[in-house]
Amino acid sequence: QVQLVESGGGLVQAGGSLRLSCAASGRTFITYAMGWFRQAPGKEREFVAAISWGGSNTYYADSVKGRFTISRDNAKNTVYLLMNSLKPEDTARYYCAAGPSQYAVDPPSWKYWGQGTQVTVSS
Repeated sequence: QVQLVESGGGLVQAGGSLRLSCAASGRTFITYAMGWFRQAPGKEREFVAAISWGGSNTYYADSVKGRFTISRDNAKNTVYLLMNSLKPEDTARYYCAAGPSQYAVDPPSWKYWGQGTQVTVSS
């Protein structure tokens, strides 16, 4: 069992940066790939980025590639999402998830979810 709690969301102007954190509880955290997803009002939840259990492999959605960076600190049971050059279209609720593979982009493949943190980018 893994519990996930996101933090770090907020309101930022376009072009700005935010760093999201996801704190995990449970000794099995290190065995899971970790991912970030987002969901805007009226839209489906979509894949943003993911990282392998050891942190050596990452995978990004095309829409965020080159702007977002995912990382993890297994000693702290925490995964991060650094978001630079934010755009209004990045506005969404961001969710952390634990799952089988960093290449699994479909939300049903992921086993554990946090409650999310809101990111709003103003133009």
